[in-house]
This record gives sequence, structure tokens and C-alpha cells, in this order.
Amino acid sequence: CTFRGHSDSVNSLTFLPYSNVLCTCSADKTISLWDIRTGLCAQTFYGHINAINNVNFNTQGTSIASCDAYGVVKIWDVRQIMEIGCYDFEPHPANSVRFDTSGSCLAVASNDGNIKMLEVEKGHVTELSGHEDGVQGALFNKNGEMLISASSDCTVKVWS
Repeated sequence: CTFRGHSDSVNSLTFLPYSNVLCTCSADKTISLWDIRTGLCAQTFYGHINAINNVNFNTQGTSIASCDAYGVVKIWDVRQIMEIGCYDFEPHPANSVRFDTSGSCLAVASNDGNIKMLEVEKGHVTELSGHEDGVQGALFNKNGEMLISASSDCTVKVWS
């Protein structure tokens, strides 16, 4: 089965937890939700003005985080099909977004060598510094006690 609908490169994909729904993001500036059983696009989210690099669901499956090539991070409500938060970390691209297990914290891997830790409800941001080049990805361990990051500086760091 081949899914067609994006008009530019598909840059990231993730499953809605415990479902048959696949979420994709694209350089065409859209996020799409697909039914993998049928290959049909069930929903498309519009709002980014630059290529989207990465998407991630919270563990409850109620929100999507997305980040783009200009450092803009958006939070989307899956049920209401609308943007519920927008955070601008320009001018550096945001490469990856990951929710912690509670969904209350979002790690944003930035090309400026830092990880932005966003408290989703409050909009408060702190930075983790230590990489010497762009951070390409970050993820939390299962219990949320550690964050692991990967960088263009050829290192992986564990933060606790």
C-alpha cells in the first residue's frame, strides 16, 4: 500500500498510540493522519509556514507536537483538529520533538546545539546545553527520568 497526499518530501512519521492511525509530516508544511488499513488520509493539519521536520504524539494520543525548519514548534489538539500552542525558537531549525510520558513536557532538539524543554501547559521554556553542534534528536526513557539526545557533534548525552 502506498500513501499519496503530500506534495513534497515526507520527513517524519509516527503511530498514534494503540491504533491504526499513522501521522506524517512533510516539507509541504502539512501534517496528515492516515488510516493504515485503507491508506486513506483521515485528516490534514495546516498552519506551519515552513517545512515540517518532525512530529510526535503524546502518550494519550490527544496531542501532536510538530517542529519546522525555522524553529517553530506547534501543539495540535487531535480531537478538535486545531492548533493549541505555538512556540518560536527561531532562527535555528528544530529537528525533533518528543513528549515525556505524562505529556506535560516537550523536548525540542535544536540546531543551535541545545535542547529546549517546554512545559506544555505553562509555556515555560528551559534549555539544556552541552552539545557542540546541532541536536538531531531527543527522547525520554519509559519512566521519564532520563532524556537522551543525539547530536551532529558525534555524541549521545544522557540527561537526568
